[in-house]
Amino acid sequence: MKLKYSYISFLILSAISSLNAQQDSLKFKIQKERTFLQKAILPTSLIIGGSLISGSGLERGFQKDVRNAVGNDFAFALDDYTRYVPIVEMYAADAFGVESKNHWFDQSKNLTIAIIVSDFITYRLKKWTNKRRPNGGDILQSFPSGHTSFAFTNAGVLYQEFINTSPYLAYSGYIMATTTGAFRVMNNAHWISDVIVSAGIGILVTELVYLFDPIIKWNPFKKVRGISFIPQIDNNQYGFYLCKTF
Repeated sequence: MKLKYSYISFLILSAISSLNAQQDSLKFKIQKERTFLQKAILPTSLIIGGSLISGSGLERGFQKDVRNAVGNDFAFALDDYTRYVPIVEMYAADAFGVESKNHWFDQSKNLTIAIIVSDFITYRLKKWTNKRRPNGGDILQSFPSGHTSFAFTNAGVLYQEFINTSPYLAYSGYIMATTTGAFRVMNNAHWISDVIVSAGIGILVTELVYLFDPIIKWNPFKKVRGISFIPQIDNNQYGFYLCKTF
């Protein structure tokens, strides 16, 4: 029983990915592209729903149940790493020749724009709401979750790039993003509403970036062959490795 409740937050957040998968299953069967408004239903619902339960007794009770289930001393920093997995997956797929929607430079451009926009929205909301974290920290920046919005933004780009050619790869990013959000709750760093709203922000921002993608088509590497582009992550230092084969 204890094991069951220890994964409550993970199972609830998994529903986010399941809903997204269910909405897209129809597209695979009838090959009909949804409009942006249709795609925006899920993330908008997450943002509205999460906002409505923020600060409620239901949310506080849920957090207490989760911490009682996993243990009040539970701390496992998996969420610090899972948020980056969709990025690694995308460039690894490029390196192994998996067909994607866009050239690697366009992928990077869209990823950068999406991260900047989602981070701006997330941290503006943190400043405006001044919500205290469930662990009682002095920094009032609980709502929404930066880890989770970043993870779902990365997952959204991976999804956009590979949904038509490698669906399992495309959806795997949402599994990692869901895991990130779940561990933010289990680690007592965020309330459930924080991660639900953040998931909606990440998904919606990515949909917007790809909606306008055809307008921003500058790519100086489009005709250049033999270039590998791989992200580098080492001791909180981030960068990119660019290799040219002659």
